[in-house]
Amino acid sequence: MSKPTPNADLHPLEAAARQRVNIIRLIRAAFLVLTVTFTLLSILRPAQDDLSRMLAEQWWIPLCFSLALFGFALGVDLLTPRKKIATLTGVVVGVMVGMLATLALGFIIELLLKTWMEERAVKALEPVVSAMKILLGITLCYLGVTTVLQTQDDFRLVIPYVEFAKQLRGVRAILVDTSVLIDGRIADIAATGFLQSSLVIHRSVIGELQLLADSTDALTRNKGRRGLDLIARLQRAPRLDVTIDDTPVQQKAVDAALVELARSMGALIMTTDSGLARVASIQSVQVLNLNELANAMKLSLVAGESVTVRLLRQGEQAGQAVGYLPDGTMVVAEDGQPHIGETVTLTVQSSLQTAAGRMIFARLVAEEAGVTPEAQPPVGQPSAEASADAAPDAALAEPDRARSPFPPRPPASIRTGTPRNPRR
Repeated sequence: MSKPTPNADLHPLEAAARQRVNIIRLIRAAFLVLTVTFTLLSILRPAQDDLSRMLAEQWWIPLCFSLALFGFALGVDLLTPRKKIATLTGVVVGVMVGMLATLALGFIIELLLKTWMEERAVKALEPVVSAMKILLGITLCYLGVTTVLQTQDDFRLVIPYVEFAKQLRGVRAILVDTSVLIDGRIADIAATGFLQSSLVIHRSVIGELQLLADSTDALTRNKGRRGLDLIARLQRAPRLDVTIDDTPVQQKAVDAALVELARSMGALIMTTDSGLARVASIQSVQVLNLNELANAMKLSLVAGESVTVRLLRQGEQAGQAVGYLPDGTMVVAEDGQPHIGETVTLTVQSSLQTAAGRMIFARLVAEEAGVTPEAQPPVGQPSAEASADAAPDAALAEPDRARSPFPPRPPASIRTGTPRNPRR
């Protein structure tokens, strides 16, 4: 019977992080062993000159120096746990630019001195010129590093195909908003396997959820805790790649920080907040709105289909009643007010898509409306109202009679006994 491995119950991301930490520890130990071994071999080799003999006698001096160098490197490594390749690349490029500028300016300085001064004076000023070159090199390297780090987002305009900002290739990542985590439907969507992109949760979103979880209001506190629990649930999902991002942003508000981060990363924003969606669209950031996805996935009913719904309340117009389908679609029943509180069968008349969702307009079927087949006239026999309406048409359809040579008599006045008022 095989024993379970220690990392069997861990999330794949947590297992990979733990493995990375173990590898880094092994590399640090190997670095210490190599440093001490190389120092001891240099000390214990056969002495060939006075310096070698002095180092062999005072062996603790190079050993302490090597240990101090190891401690300095280890301290820099431990004090900067969140290293970024963009920062390291910026420092290297800045130092290289500063050194190239120092060489160019140093050559110009030596050329000017040799041109305008005698050789004896140039040799006398050589220590001063060397010190000036060193100070000039330090200054230019400092300016190069700071300039590249402060303008690293636009540095690709100077060197094509060089990009220091964080860019994700392939499928674009999705930045998750606070409203999506509180909503909770993203977990069900991720469980189906439709999300192939990696989900990125910024540290500011977690901070906002923590503030909500510490609120004194019970409803707000439950929302914050539900969002934090959902993050842990998403991290445990086997089909999903969830990353907690710590990229510093200049914006303090969470919505503005997400928009800025999405623009720098080229990522999408998933939200249910219509305000954030409008702001992101203004700044040319693509947004995935879960409410729009839910409306698009609702069942589309065609006119003439039957639907069974329970009428819950009165509609806006007189005689209307309102009910809801299981997916939340609103159904407006014409002449359904007398059946409020009942489950009725409706016939779909039309549908309307709005920003809030889809609305279905329906009418009660004949049985639900109280119209029985016995009350309807037999097929082929017109009703009394139809006969009355058809009487004038039948009179008009009769053949014309023989016309009299005398003009027709005018119709009698409705008012009898009193002459008509000519002013009327």
